[in-house]
Amino acid sequence: MSGRSKRRRKLKSLSDTMTNNKRAAVEVKNDSLELQTWSDLPSELLELIFSRLTLDNNVRASVVCKRWCFVATAVRVVNQSPWLMYFPKYGDQYDFYDPVQRKTHSLELPELGGCRVCYARDGWLLLYRPRTHRVFFFNPFSREIIKLPRFEMLYQIVAFSCEPTSSDCVLFTVKHVSPTVVAISTCHPQAREWTTVNYQNRLPFVSSIWNKLVFCNGLFYCLSLTGWLGVFDPYKHTWNVLSVPPPKCPVNFFAKNWWKGKFMTQHEGDIIVIYTCSSENPIIFKLDQTLMKWEERRTLNGVTLFASFLSSHSRTDLPGMMRNNVYFSKVRFYGKRCISFSLNDSRYYPRKQWHDWGEQDPFENIWVEPPKDFTGFT
Repeated sequence: MSGRSKRRRKLKSLSDTMTNNKRAAVEVKNDSLELQTWSDLPSELLELIFSRLTLDNNVRASVVCKRWCFVATAVRVVNQSPWLMYFPKYGDQYDFYDPVQRKTHSLELPELGGCRVCYARDGWLLLYRPRTHRVFFFNPFSREIIKLPRFEMLYQIVAFSCEPTSSDCVLFTVKHVSPTVVAISTCHPQAREWTTVNYQNRLPFVSSIWNKLVFCNGLFYCLSLTGWLGVFDPYKHTWNVLSVPPPKCPVNFFAKNWWKGKFMTQHEGDIIVIYTCSSENPIIFKLDQTLMKWEERRTLNGVTLFASFLSSHSRTDLPGMMRNNVYFSKVRFYGKRCISFSLNDSRYYPRKQWHDWGEQDPFENIWVEPPKDFTGFT
């Protein structure tokens, strides 16, 4: 009996020791958890949280600690991101996708019935009603309308220089007449009619609905179907096709409908062109206006591009995860995710997406710029 009692006491002592050790381990773990704070969250998670805050809340969060200040400042939205506006095939309900908040806002706009979108700039849309040849400006955020003289637009695109409320606003469109002649039409919001003048091309210039237009440094730049760049000065009324060979792309970029996968914008006076094709990574070119040649760009230096067929935009000071990206006019996953390409990672997000650049209707959507700090429609 004495031996059994000793064994029982040893087993009980061992059991008590193991229980105490487990209790101590749990207490240490709990103490460790208690020492962790919100400031210990991974930077990636903090960036995701802070990027969804309004500007006021972002500023408040930045004063919590140095680490929060660094992350909050990195993702602080100083500039308002463009929204992707979708034109419905039927009905009057228009969707606006905010790529920062990843939210879609819907709005009934019966005044746009039967219209075709032409261009967008400074929060204004330029619209064309084919049945009546009516051309007008429309602000979807204020619902203000500015009418223009009637003008027939069949196989051409049109752009404008600045908001139509400015006295400097000029509208521009170019139409192919022959390989060596184009017809350029201009107008302004106070005009009673459009002015059309034929210009001789110094170099062959093919104009079509797939051309790209951008206003930069007081000039209209027009990228032709085959990649040549025409320049129109609306003040001197001069037209010139630059002797700059088109951007050089790999042979596989010139596949079916290759001309539909081009986009053009400007940033701080630089002309930027984006070429896309099937599953290949996009190629970005910047026009070197000193050497007069296209240079391929491997980085955007933090700039974010928003590309759509009719007009494209550039932005700085957007959330950190949006910088050095190109956002295209496609939304996937039931309108909850915009297709983008990261130059940092050299890949699309989401990776599995449809590379159908040549199959989209160019008039179904366009990037439009909401007013500063605009959060949604009431």
